[in-house]
Amino acid sequence: MITPFLRREKKRAVKMNYREAYEYGAAALKEKGLEEAELDARLLLEFVCKTTRSDLYAHGDREISHEEFETYLFYLMQRGKHIPLQHLTREQEFMGLTFQVNEHVLIPRQDTETLVEEVLMQLHDGMRILDLCTGSGCILLSLLHYSNSCEGIGADVSEEALAVARDNAHRLGLEAVFLKSDLFENVTGSFDIIVSNPPYIETKVIDTLMEEVREHEPRLALDGGEDGLLFYRRIAEDAKRYLCRGGMLFLEIGYRQAEDVGRLLERAGYVDIEVKKDLAGLDRVVYAAFLEDKHV
Repeated sequence: MITPFLRREKKRAVKMNYREAYEYGAAALKEKGLEEAELDARLLLEFVCKTTRSDLYAHGDREISHEEFETYLFYLMQRGKHIPLQHLTREQEFMGLTFQVNEHVLIPRQDTETLVEEVLMQLHDGMRILDLCTGSGCILLSLLHYSNSCEGIGADVSEEALAVARDNAHRLGLEAVFLKSDLFENVTGSFDIIVSNPPYIETKVIDTLMEEVREHEPRLALDGGEDGLLFYRRIAEDAKRYLCRGGMLFLEIGYRQAEDVGRLLERAGYVDIEVKKDLAGLDRVVYAAFLEDKHV
């Protein structure tokens, strides 16, 4: 629904400079109760006007066209409905790279950069990587971008997500194989690294998440079952058959799941189990090695 504020602005073809447009946008989004109204207003304005952050300070008096302002108002109205900013701009930065996103994939988050950084510390040239629940492909493609001569396979049960991942690979000029697979269902071969950011939110918790997440991100990529550990159980048991001897398994986790996931890995025969925290100081990654001969 168009707010009275936005309705007033649409009725008059007012001349407006860049800073005034930003201030209008921030006020409109605050009116809708968005926590990061000023940031979102700026990013949407940059998206519409094809500008950068410095333009607000260096060229705030630049007049914007009526068409630009009309487009800006449209995106403000959409954001006011709690449609994620990234679904409006269709992109998100991750690990210094720009990824295309839409409603079929999870929006890459800074927390997940911790997972990629931990893998990179163990990744050597020429290794084979398997990324389960690949979504946008941001994890696998980041690893391939920052390494040399590695091979990568990304698996996901969603064809729509795989289409996004393939598009991202093409845009970044990277070669990777993306296949439809329910975890290991259609995976063959052995890997030095298996990495995954699987669904890990308890089913009962999903309806309590912020509107942007529960209404606009794929539930398939969120729901980790009754206790949030459904996918960890499957991965811990099955990954052993696909890891090279001494291969490593890396998992992103919810901040309260480190102990449970570590216990699953220990019971499954993994060794050297480690937990790493994200920048907020919360448990975010569990990884381990598998030294026994694989059982095919």
